[in-house]
Amino acid sequence: MKSKIIKDKNNRYLNSLFETKRTILKSLKKNYNLTRLTNWNSAINLTDSNLNYATAKLVNRCILTGRKSKYTKSLNISRLQFLKAARNGNIVGLKKGSW
Repeated sequence: MKSKIIKDKNNRYLNSLFETKRTILKSLKKNYNLTRLTNWNSAINLTDSNLNYATAKLVNRCILTGRKSKYTKSLNISRLQFLKAARNGNIVGLKKGSW
């Protein structure tokens, strides 16, 4: 699972690098006040860019185990790790609801 965590971090980093370039090319492609050649070149550059780092392909993963299912966005951990941390008392302000 460590390899998936490392791959996810790498994909997020590359996504942040290419995000501004992608948005600029999209806006140039949609701007009809520019010449057709500019619109065409921006569309070609947009399709040639690597889509592996697109925002839609990013997967939310647990930072401890790398699980992608049963993931809580507020804590960035999976359900199983949340229960384990709650039982050990590692989450501040959380106590058992019923005894």
